[in-house]
Amino acid sequence: MPTKKDSVWVIVDRLTKSAHFIPLWVDYSLRRLAKLYVAEIVRLHGVPVSIISDRGPRFTSWFWKALHQALGTRLDFNTAFHPQSDGQSERVIQVLEDMLRGCVIDFRGSWEEYLPLAEFAYNNSYQASIRMTPYEALYGRKCRTPTCWTELKKRQVLGLELVAESEEKVSVIRARLKEASDRQKSYADLKRKEIEFDVGDQVFLKVSPWKKVMRFGRKGKFSPRFIRPYRVLKRVGQVAYQLELPSELKQMHDVFHVSMLRRYRSDPSHVVPVEEVELRPDLSYEEEPIQIFERDVKVLRRKSVPLVKVLWRNHESEEASGAKPDKALREIVEEI
Repeated sequence: MPTKKDSVWVIVDRLTKSAHFIPLWVDYSLRRLAKLYVAEIVRLHGVPVSIISDRGPRFTSWFWKALHQALGTRLDFNTAFHPQSDGQSERVIQVLEDMLRGCVIDFRGSWEEYLPLAEFAYNNSYQASIRMTPYEALYGRKCRTPTCWTELKKRQVLGLELVAESEEKVSVIRARLKEASDRQKSYADLKRKEIEFDVGDQVFLKVSPWKKVMRFGRKGKFSPRFIRPYRVLKRVGQVAYQLELPSELKQMHDVFHVSMLRRYRSDPSHVVPVEEVELRPDLSYEEEPIQIFERDVKVLRRKSVPLVKVLWRNHESEEASGAKPDKALREIVEEI
């Protein structure tokens, strides 16, 4: 079995901004994640008073909730379908991606190899929000870094080549970290806009096609749709609202981030009734062809390739698309 991991579990302390980057396999069981949590977090910092977790199936399970209840930790969740509501972790993840990408480009090799140094560099980088480094906030003193090691005399240090190599890598990672932080801040400032609703307002709810059924290699070809207008029941925090959902959507969490809502303008042509869109619990829906507009045959490398122009359910005729029918589509086409 390969030793290299395929995922990183990012855990951030809200007070000191310190972070841990834990490599793992994406299919780790919840019990194994719990052991990692105790070994990497509780062992070093004790039991947290509260944590904000994402809404992945494993983290909303009975076992995960029972574990934190037994530890005496309050378990909160981010807003449904909007992981950015845990903004701190989201920013750290984006910065980590940029740091590791830079390391792989500059030094070659596997990202997992540079993860410990990336964590070290991140926790020793100045954070404007706390006006110090996470390490200093956590331990009350500045951390000695590899850039200080070379100040020692040669007879006091073994493996000077390793020290020099680590010093170079930490310097590069720090530079990448600053670039990533500046870039993320500029993106957020450009996109930020204030959107507010009042109790009783009517809003559309954003849904999107199910990515696994996107065909013909055209990812994201169909733009997201908004369903119904729903009444705003109350404001939750600064950027989320509770909606009055119908019985068809009772399995969903009824609090949504403001980015998933659009103000309702009184125009019947805007309304897509939820009864006509079969939604999954993650607010996605499956694209389904309902009519063939045109047929054609293209010759490529002496081989005839049949093409059809298809109208998809929940789309206008102007959005019909030409495509090569695969087996699943052929079966639907035959039914039509």
